[in-house]
Amino acid sequence: MLVNPNTSAATTAMMTAIARRTLGPAVRGVTARHGPPMLTDPAALRAAVPEVVAAGRRALAAGDCAALIVAAFGDPGLDALRAVAGEVPVVGIGEASLREASAGGTRFGIATTTPRLAVSLADGVAALGLTGLFTGVRLTVGDPATLSADPDALLEGLARAVRECVARDGAEAVVIGGGPFAAATETLAPHSPVPLIAPVPAACRRVRRLLTG
Repeated sequence: MLVNPNTSAATTAMMTAIARRTLGPAVRGVTARHGPPMLTDPAALRAAVPEVVAAGRRALAAGDCAALIVAAFGDPGLDALRAVAGEVPVVGIGEASLREASAGGTRFGIATTTPRLAVSLADGVAALGLTGLFTGVRLTVGDPATLSADPDALLEGLARAVRECVARDGAEAVVIGGGPFAAATETLAPHSPVPLIAPVPAACRRVRRLLTG
């Protein structure tokens, strides 16, 4: 079950399709019933937590959920959901992508569209004990919602942010910070001098490892 912490059904459909490319058609997506339409600041992350936990509880109560994915880069409600999930793995797309990017001691940065989450993202890196490998956050220019609605502008902005992560900060890998950005990551990857990590596929790879041992 992929839980989208924002209320956009279109975003849920997009991320579910991304997840199915790795995990197959059994992936189901669920959209938050209440809360922010986009998670662009710490207050929105906090507001999303109750619905993430409620959606996870409903999935667990149904008894047919092998794993849960929290599909927002800030991982709202991840710890709370893990506390009630028992033996069912709960994976956050932010945590999974940061761990994958830093594997083997790789220095990594984050390229993203949400300036008001920069501090929260750095705090998330610190919580994973990865600050020593973290080269920082580089941001696109402009309103996140406007960029997300313009694929060409989004690509241009993320490409610039990736270049800054590498050239200015010395990143050896870059996480593209956003759940729906897998397609953008695939487009940019052939032109990037370092590996680019998309959060939803990273989380799916983590789920697959946890389920198969």
